[in-house]
Amino acid sequence: MRKDATSNDLDDAALLAKVRDGDLGALGGLFDRHEGAVRRIVERLGVAPGDVDDLVQTTFLAVPRAAERYDGRPDARPWLVGLAVREVRGHRRSLARWTRRLTAWAYEPKVDVPTPEREATVSRDVARTAEALARLSEKKRDVLVLVTLEGLSGEEVAAALDIPVATVWTRLHHARKEMLAHVFEEES
Repeated sequence: MRKDATSNDLDDAALLAKVRDGDLGALGGLFDRHEGAVRRIVERLGVAPGDVDDLVQTTFLAVPRAAERYDGRPDARPWLVGLAVREVRGHRRSLARWTRRLTAWAYEPKVDVPTPEREATVSRDVARTAEALARLSEKKRDVLVLVTLEGLSGEEVAAALDIPVATVWTRLHHARKEMLAHVFEEES
């Protein structure tokens, strides 16, 4: 019985021409000849041992699609190694995307589900703050609201209220002090 001429008697360019025409037996011949070289390059590129077989296989599975671009050299090993390098790069990009997604998922902020106890605490704190704010004199309250809640500068508050800047800072200091005293007075 005669051996198949595809794998033994033809050079790589002829095998690739057959692959391009749909002959998967010729692809097997290329695999038999060059699988070792492709495997070595994949391993030397630092691919995890568990992924080497997959990348060797995907390299050869890419051959039928890429055969159209083969330049016709009789030795296809450098071309196959180039395909392997591209497969390894794609694999690394895929792993990087997967790692980013996993990392993002792992560090997603936990949704803070309000509990009745937390809602009661927030309500109590809001009520205490509103009551402490109401106890302030009008002048101190105006300065505290404009600086702390509205974010205006001391100069802007002084211009708005037609008072000296030093007065703004004095009123603000006393307003904060009284607010803290009122809040902590109710807690004890």
